[in-house]
Amino acid sequence: MTGESTLTSVAWLCLRERRLLAVRTEGRDAFYLPGGKPEPGETLARALVREVREEVGVDLEPHGITPVVTITAPAHGLPGTLVEMHCFTAPGHGTPAPAAEIAELAWFGPEDAHRCAPAVVEALEHITARGAWSGF
Repeated sequence: MTGESTLTSVAWLCLRERRLLAVRTEGRDAFYLPGGKPEPGETLARALVREVREEVGVDLEPHGITPVVTITAPAHGLPGTLVEMHCFTAPGHGTPAPAAEIAELAWFGPEDAHRCAPAVVEALEHITARGAWSGF
């Protein structure tokens, strides 16, 4: 894929009742996973904790962060750009609720893939292929 740039991101895979937590930011038409881009010098784990707290108000337990999969997919709304999304599970404290730039929160299954960004579609496929809907 010559000529494409790649963005690095982190994402929290939060499964409850066989549904995956997804968020939609202000001005966007697709759903994403809670998370975002690491700041310069920030580890992926620290970025995950910070982003999840900012976006959905959940405090993740840093020692419980577990890598699950890294997905590379077209970045939604950014032609010529790929996203390398490092997906993690982690126990957290608090009830997810929209915060910061998050306009909407939803719980999705595979049947909702058409409402999601490409990387989230791949995350849904990963969970389904591993039969992990009851959790990791």
